[in-house]
Amino acid sequence: MTDLRATMRLQFHAGFTLDDAVEWVDYFDRLGISHIYASPLLTARPGSLHGYDVIDPTRVNPELGGEEALRRLVHALRERGMGLILDLVPNHMAADCHNPWWQDVLLWGSTSLYASFFDINWQCQDPYNRGRVLLPILADDYLTTLKQGNLRLTFVPVTGCFYLCHHHHQLPVALPSYARILADSGDDGLTRIADRCAALEDQLDIAGISHTIHGELIDLARGPAAAALERAVARYNNRTPESAVALHQLLEQQHYRLAHWRTANDDINWRRFFDVNELIALRAELPQVFEATHRKVFELIQDGLIDGLRIDHIDGLANPRAYCRRLRRRVERLLPPGHGPFTIHVEKILADGERLPNDWQVDGTTGYDFMNRVALLQHDPDGQRELTELWSSLTGRPGDFSEEVRQARAMVLEGSLAADFEVVARGLLRLARSSLSTRDITLGAIRRSLRALIMHYPVYRTYTWVCGHSPQDRQLFDRALEGARGELGQNDWPVLDQLGRWLGGDPLHASPPGSKRRFQRRLLARFHQLTAPAAAKAVEDTAFYRSAVLFSRNDVGSDPGRFSASPEWFHAECIDQAEHFPLGLLTTASHDHKRGEDARARLAVVSEHAPWFSIQVRFWHKLAEPLRSLAAGRPAPEPADELMLLQTLFAHWPLGLDPDDQQGCGALAERAGQWQQKALREAKLRSSWTAPDATYEQACESYLQRLLTAREGIELRRALAHAVQLTGCNGALNGLAQSMLRMTCPGVPDLYQGCEYWDFSMVDPDNRRPVDYPTRMSSLSSSPDPTELLRSWTDGRIKQWFIGRVLTTRRQFPELFSRGDYQPLRVQGQHAHRLVAFCRRHGEHLAVVLVPRLAAPLLRDSEQPLIPPGNWGDTLVDLPAVPLCSALTGTPVHSGPAVPVSELLAETPVNLLVPLYHQAPRHE
Repeated sequence: MTDLRATMRLQFHAGFTLDDAVEWVDYFDRLGISHIYASPLLTARPGSLHGYDVIDPTRVNPELGGEEALRRLVHALRERGMGLILDLVPNHMAADCHNPWWQDVLLWGSTSLYASFFDINWQCQDPYNRGRVLLPILADDYLTTLKQGNLRLTFVPVTGCFYLCHHHHQLPVALPSYARILADSGDDGLTRIADRCAALEDQLDIAGISHTIHGELIDLARGPAAAALERAVARYNNRTPESAVALHQLLEQQHYRLAHWRTANDDINWRRFFDVNELIALRAELPQVFEATHRKVFELIQDGLIDGLRIDHIDGLANPRAYCRRLRRRVERLLPPGHGPFTIHVEKILADGERLPNDWQVDGTTGYDFMNRVALLQHDPDGQRELTELWSSLTGRPGDFSEEVRQARAMVLEGSLAADFEVVARGLLRLARSSLSTRDITLGAIRRSLRALIMHYPVYRTYTWVCGHSPQDRQLFDRALEGARGELGQNDWPVLDQLGRWLGGDPLHASPPGSKRRFQRRLLARFHQLTAPAAAKAVEDTAFYRSAVLFSRNDVGSDPGRFSASPEWFHAECIDQAEHFPLGLLTTASHDHKRGEDARARLAVVSEHAPWFSIQVRFWHKLAEPLRSLAAGRPAPEPADELMLLQTLFAHWPLGLDPDDQQGCGALAERAGQWQQKALREAKLRSSWTAPDATYEQACESYLQRLLTAREGIELRRALAHAVQLTGCNGALNGLAQSMLRMTCPGVPDLYQGCEYWDFSMVDPDNRRPVDYPTRMSSLSSSPDPTELLRSWTDGRIKQWFIGRVLTTRRQFPELFSRGDYQPLRVQGQHAHRLVAFCRRHGEHLAVVLVPRLAAPLLRDSEQPLIPPGNWGDTLVDLPAVPLCSALTGTPVHSGPAVPVSELLAETPVNLLVPLYHQAPRHE
């Protein structure tokens, strides 16, 4: 099997199974892909479109074809020397009736074999929840649910089990409480079972008896006792005050407590994935949990079927370093003899200046940091001020993104993560009470200090532990302390300092070995597991939808507070990656992106035309006057929501879409409508997921429909389409540039399904639409001239052609790109700052990459994404003194010092040069 060279991310679900992928393995191979990078393949909830809601980690998902289909796919890959990378979800599972582990916990409570698997606080402060699992699943309050009969008792004759059902939820009934259900049934057999169940209430080891009792119930349900069983169940479901009382009394005997879904944020006593009630966190740090949740994956690795892992949400784990190192050790022991290198990548959001720790024994991140790196390179710093002023003047919202983040973090800590925050605060109080020197610290002071500390956390999390920290973590934690100190009053500074000693990993203040140190270690993990979701929910899921100075800076892994970066900074980042993580993934599109890679590339052009765009927006704003309405006496949409929508339509407007095309504009309206609803609810200003404002949402939807499908919106549609036409070539050039950088910079290029054509997708589910593989296979199989492809650039074939040519070169020289160093090349002349030029070297092999940036002034009057050679003026680049040719076209070029860029980029928008003796076939 080949080494990791280029990946293709595929989203598997019932509509695109493992066998469906087999059909297109030949296409992926011909494109130059070395590994399929699969979404999670273990059994997820029925109908899952993404696979992150795992219900059974011991089986390959039967909806995808099961393990047999997986083996067929791997066989097809192996025939072509290709590999498979699997997305692994160690942090959480679905809290679902189809999850046998979760059902076992609900059935047996803290005595369940799986009680320790999930991060449940069985000894929480609330006496109503102590020893029980809070289930915030009710659509209404508890009493109303009982009275209205929306909670029903059922008996399943096939299994002999009783369940409590509420809509799609099916909850097991504890065996001792069968006594209450079957009492006075009038059937001797059922009465005997009731008496036996009643005797079990004070026993702990009743799992063995369970099988016998259920078997007897199955037999009785087939005979004369069936009618008595029906009567017993009916007493709980007849919607009378008596049945409501009976249901309540039955529920009081269960190992769970039902509550309205709104209680989750304040009362939930188990850790969720962020604030999603349907996903419960796993304790992967425990050996038994690690083994059970990874058993099937380890079997697949041992059988030689898996060649790499992508670890989902690494920051959700208690100790990412320990997890990754344990995983690496196990993988290396399991790999069959002769198996090639096995890669491990982690999904990790890196803040500005943050570095992935070098001692995790992983190969790098999943590439969001690279996506941000390229985006910064393609934004013109001269446009920031104008666009910020435009945003603030039209919307009245802050132009400072950090201010939006602070407001959002405060809201998240007081709302969706309030229960998680309280767990950490009370844990710190317990720690304070354990020492005479800190016993006077109050819970109120702890809450204030902890809140301020998290509000100013500059990263998702640090990795400090009770007895130590890295220099990077110390610096990051000190930044958070400094920010918190500026927010708190002086009376709270001593408490903040004490929190710094407990949570900062200061070995001088670590508890001695024993129960207190174990508690402190667990508390520190909970703190880290709080700062990560606080950052994610505040930034990606809130502030990203409140602030849009330029939407191309609002994407996963990005900090909109930083607008642009220089080529020198970009070079330094690439040199660092080549040194530390040469096999890290490089992505510019993913299943999690907020907008497609080419939509971002088009929006980045706006930074080069800020004054023009400001005029356009104000013109669009005026044209939109007849489309607006009022909702609750306020504008609909609000100015910020309107400007974000206009940016979205500009970014995602399909190439060639005629504003008079009713069908095409209607299709865009449907897609944009899904985005708009999500944007409004994520912003949590006029609407939200927990409290949707139907009136405002409908008014915004009507605005969008009138804009894109009605007569009164035609002038605005035409203005948007005209603006896209003016910037389209520039956006396409940016798109080709970022593709070239992704495929040639240090790291492994990761392509997202379908993005070998132009990608103007929106946030999920739009970015997970079916891919037209037959068309892509057809265009790849042809041998078009690049000149012709440039003339018809809007159909996307030119992008696929570039990708195929560059990946072919990577296939020819794998070590050059996987191990080669990175050397910036000297550029001089009038437009030197508009060219990124570097050389990759390994041994005797080299490759030169030339990519334009901020090219708007050079594309004047061009009808295709190719800078006219004369527009480069006196711009020169120093090349290696060896005969070179284009790997794209085969055309020989001059080499050595001071080569005119106009010659090197005369035929193609970007170029990849290799030594002449590796000449590619020329296109005549």
